[in-house]
Amino acid sequence: MKKIIYSALIFCSILACKNSEENKVEDTNSVEVSENEKTKDVAYASYGEEISAEDALDAEAIAADYKKLKPGDTIATSFRSTVNAVCKKKGCWMNLEIPGDEVVSVKFKDYGFFVPKDIEGKEAVVEGVAFIQEVSVEDQKHYAKDAGKTEEEIEAIKEPKHEFAFMANGVLLKN
Repeated sequence: MKKIIYSALIFCSILACKNSEENKVEDTNSVEVSENEKTKDVAYASYGEEISAEDALDAEAIAADYKKLKPGDTIATSFRSTVNAVCKKKGCWMNLEIPGDEVVSVKFKDYGFFVPKDIEGKEAVVEGVAFIQEVSVEDQKHYAKDAGKTEEEIEAIKEPKHEFAFMANGVLLKN
């Protein structure tokens, strides 16, 4: 009797594992198809968490959203824009262009990933949280040094400032 019960359990386990593996293959295939549809055959290099470019806002739309924010407010979103500066030491931050005199200062969640140091002028898609932050004089000088600014430009920084900030959990860079 024990042999029959053990045999039945082993048979059920094998059958369950087989069905599980078949479902995984089907799920993987459907994800690959949807990713190709989302990016519409545009090649992107991915950094951080896997994200999609499909529903990303353009620079004008995110600029309008930032103008509605007050310090302490946050918006979970994704947007696309052009990189106009990047950390020359590690690639640990980048600035994205938006209309007007502003830029969006992008850092990476938990300092968990970096981007290449030669991406100025490339299109980027970021996904994460948008917010307004105050940047101290010391931090501004640090970022200016990382960006390769001159000593005169660094010494001209005298006051803290409010800036548009973004904590990215994933980044796509257009190839």
